[in-house]
Amino acid sequence: MKSTGIIRRVDELGRVVIPIELRNKFGIAEKDPIEIYVEGSNIVLKKYEPNCVFCGNSKNLVEYKGKLICDKCSTKISELKAE
Repeated sequence: MKSTGIIRRVDELGRVVIPIELRNKFGIAEKDPIEIYVEGSNIVLKKYEPNCVFCGNSKNLVEYKGKLICDKCSTKISELKAE
C-alpha cells in the first residue's frame, strides 16, 4: 500500500474526511456508498460496487429475487433448470 502523504484526524463522531484529490482519482462523489473492511492490520475504504452473489463479477448484473447475478451465472442457472 502506497502512502499518499495526507493525514486526517478522526472527529468526535468517528468521521474522517477523504481528500478531494483521492475522491476525484477514484470517482467517489457525494452520497456514493463506501465499503469498509479489514485486510490484515489495515482498514480499507473502497468505493462500493455491487457483485454477483455467485462469482463476484461486477459487470452485466441482473436482479433475481432481490439478489444480483451476472449474465454468465444467470445463463448457467437457466441451463440447470432446463435439464
